Amino acid sequence: MLQSYTAKYIKIKSGYMGQLIEWPEVITEGRNLEECRAMLRDALHEMVLAYHQQNKEIPLGNSLIEQLPVEIENVCQAA
Repeated sequence: MLQSYTAKYIKIKSGYMGQLIEWPEVITEGRNLEECRAMLRDALHEMVLAYHQQNKEIPLGNSLIEQLPVEIENVCQAA
């Protein structure tokens, strides 16, 4: 069965950090985006194997991600 997961990449000093939205325990870093993607795929594969060995339920993928804009300069503190 093919399952899709949503990856989030963040630029860090040493390169990029990658993490799965639906499965936050799957996280890694790479020197560049391509390396981070490859390492995230490997980390996902290893986590699936570990979950199968432990008879744990694998989190479902296919999340819908959207960005919510907010103007932060004109936001006032609540009294």
